Amino acid sequence: MGSLAIGHQYSSLGTQPILCGSIPGLVPKQLRFCRNYVEIMPSVAEGVKIGIQECQHQFRGRRWNCTTVNDSLAIFGPVLDKATRESAFVHAIASAGVAFAVTRSCAEGSATICGCDTRHKGSPGEGWKWGGCSEDVEFGSMVSREFADARENRPDARSAMNRHNNEAGRTSIIELMHLKCKCHGLSGSCEVKTCWWSQPDFRVIGDYLKDKYDSASEMVVEKHRESRGWVETLRPKYNFFKAPTEKDLVYYENSPNFCEPNPETGSFGTRDRICNVTSHGIDGCDLLCCGRGHNTRTEKRKEKCHCIFHWCCYVRCQECIRVYDVHTCK
Repeated sequence: MGSLAIGHQYSSLGTQPILCGSIPGLVPKQLRFCRNYVEIMPSVAEGVKIGIQECQHQFRGRRWNCTTVNDSLAIFGPVLDKATRESAFVHAIASAGVAFAVTRSCAEGSATICGCDTRHKGSPGEGWKWGGCSEDVEFGSMVSREFADARENRPDARSAMNRHNNEAGRTSIIELMHLKCKCHGLSGSCEVKTCWWSQPDFRVIGDYLKDKYDSASEMVVEKHRESRGWVETLRPKYNFFKAPTEKDLVYYENSPNFCEPNPETGSFGTRDRICNVTSHGIDGCDLLCCGRGHNTRTEKRKEKCHCIFHWCCYVRCQECIRVYDVHTCK
């Protein structure tokens, strides 16, 4: 995420004037981009934000739960220093978030330099015609590519990995674009529909990239000499597996187990994490607690209960106290 260089301190970019020179961590190319496209920088910051939120949702029940670090340009601390699956996912979801937020902002008319996509793909279908505002995902992807990839210009394996995973994140949006339609006619008869290209909910993109994380391709680094000097590239570690496509995530270093706190790897450990005592998956107390066992405490919660619908038209509920068992890792 350091390649995006926008942390918590820039969550308010959309509410105040942007001074590109005051944003720490930007490389010269990002600084030039910021100055040339200052009106869409709030959308870039929003894209990073929704990428972080989606990462935390997707990994909420895992040993590494996408914890962020305050007052740090790296956002996730040193956990992304290694070329692991986690790093691959973060780069993909962040790049997708930027492309998504910029595309949506353009369609909503928030910026003057972009708008709807007029390059409709294909002829209208039977019973519908093109209308509405098709979202210009190509422009959003271009912004993400120019900004997020600005740091990845070194001839080393890590830059190659980051570029690949950034592009995989952006490709996921293009793969998941769909037609959205609105009916027209008397009493909603839907005699005619107008349709436009739309992005899916970002949760759909997060689910898609999480599947790519689970099936990420392990690579090995190869060095070869070119006219500009030594260059590192990546190739699949196992020849009997299908080579990764542009849609797949890639990595070449193993992840730590994240069981114990380790400032060098960025692991916070799993002590005191809430676990699911009935699950046999990674969110279960056996795996999440790394075999250390778990503690159980009771917790009282106020909840609405005995709700009754009254004609017309409101619902009245009582307030009940319910007791729950909460299990946390030792």
